[in-house]
Amino acid sequence: MHDFCFTIPYGMLLVGGGVFGYLRRGSTVSLAGGVGTGFLLILAGYLSLKAFEKKKNSALALIIETVCAAALTLIMGQRFMLTQKIMPAAVVAGISALMTGFYVYKIATGGNHIPSKAE
Repeated sequence: MHDFCFTIPYGMLLVGGGVFGYLRRGSTVSLAGGVGTGFLLILAGYLSLKAFEKKKNSALALIIETVCAAALTLIMGQRFMLTQKIMPAAVVAGISALMTGFYVYKIATGGNHIPSKAE
């Protein structure tokens, strides 16, 4: 599975969560954090997709994806430890931890598999 297949929906989920947090509670922190990180991930996913179309890998995209997911894991994990609230802290930390693991796996295996012409 290619990183952009998960990164773009992950970024959209974060954007939606940030907007939802703002509309529900008036939280500008949710809006800035969710939308900012979400759009950065969507951009990284797009860069990865465009590189894949050119039969290449984007190291920059993988680095951005990994750093964003790891940062969200740490930040939201700490927030969960302080508040013990499942939503949104534990959910975002859990999803982000899974995504961090996926990105580390992609880095370790050399990025996206580029199909040869025979496939």
